[in-house]
Amino acid sequence: MIIDLISSAALTLAQAVGPDTAQAATAAVQGTAPSAVVDVVSQASAALPAAANLAAGQQQGVLHFIGQSDAVGQSLFGFLLLMSLASWYLILAKGFTHLRIRQRSRKFLAEFWAASSLEQVENEIATHGAEEPFAHLASHAIHAQKHHAKYGALKLEESGSTAAFVTRTIRKVIDEETARLENGLTVLASVGSTAPFVGLFGTVWGVYHALLSISMSDGVTINRIAGPVGEALIMTGLGLAVAIPAVLAYNAFVRLNRVYLAQLDAFAHDLFTFLTTGQQVADGAHERHERHGRHISLASSREA
Repeated sequence: MIIDLISSAALTLAQAVGPDTAQAATAAVQGTAPSAVVDVVSQASAALPAAANLAAGQQQGVLHFIGQSDAVGQSLFGFLLLMSLASWYLILAKGFTHLRIRQRSRKFLAEFWAASSLEQVENEIATHGAEEPFAHLASHAIHAQKHHAKYGALKLEESGSTAAFVTRTIRKVIDEETARLENGLTVLASVGSTAPFVGLFGTVWGVYHALLSISMSDGVTINRIAGPVGEALIMTGLGLAVAIPAVLAYNAFVRLNRVYLAQLDAFAHDLFTFLTTGQQVADGAHERHERHGRHISLASSREA
C-alpha cells in the first residue's frame, strides 16, 4: 500500500516538475528509503521521459499546428478549407444535376420518337414543360420554324430563309446548354491546379517559422526539429487532399458533357431535317432508331 502511494506521488511529482527533477528526487530517496520503494521510484522516473514524449506527440497534429501558426498560416488553412467545401458542393450538385438531366432526357427522347408528328411533340412540351436540353431544343426549333414560316423576317435576327433561321436558333440553344453544363467546371479546375501550391506555401511558411524558433532556443535536439517540421508538412497533405477530388471530378464531368453534347448535336441534326424537309432522316438515322425499337414517323406540317 505504501509502495503504491509513493509510486503515484512520484508520477504526479514528475509530471509537475519534469523528468530531471524526478531523477534528482529518486537519487535523494535512495539514501533513506527502503530498497523496494527505491526500485519503484526508479522505474517511475525511467518511464517518465517516454510518457512525456508520448504526450508531446499527441499534442502535435493539424489543430496544434493551426493553433501555433500565425495569421498567414491560419489564412492558408482557411483558404484550403473554403476550396474543399466549394469543390465538394460542386461535385455533389453537378452529379445530381447530371443524373436528373439524363433521366429526363431518356424519357423525352422515348416520347419524341414514339410521337406521330411534331405537333404532338409540341403539345407534350407545352403540357409538361421543357425541363431538359432535348426538350428545350425541340421547343425553340419548332417555334422558330412556325414563326418564320408564318410571319417571315420581321426583324434583323430573323433574316434569311426558314432553314437559316432554324439553324441559328438551334445553334443558340446548343450554346446555352453547353454553357449551362460547363458551369462550375472552372472552379473545379482552379481548385485542382492551385490547392497543391497553396499547401506547399503553407508548408514552406511553417518550416520557416519552425526553424526560426529552433534557432532562438538553447538546446537543439531531433525532437525539437522533427516535430515542427512534421507539422508543417500537414499543409502539403491538405493541399493534395483538396486537389485530387477536384481533378478527378473535373475530368469526369468533362467527359460526361462531351458525350451528352454529342448526343444533343445528333438530335439537333435529325430535328433540323424534320423541320426543313418535312421528312424523316434517311438511311443511317432511320436504321439506328429502328434498331432501338423506335419507329420514326414524324412529319412536320408547314403552314403556307
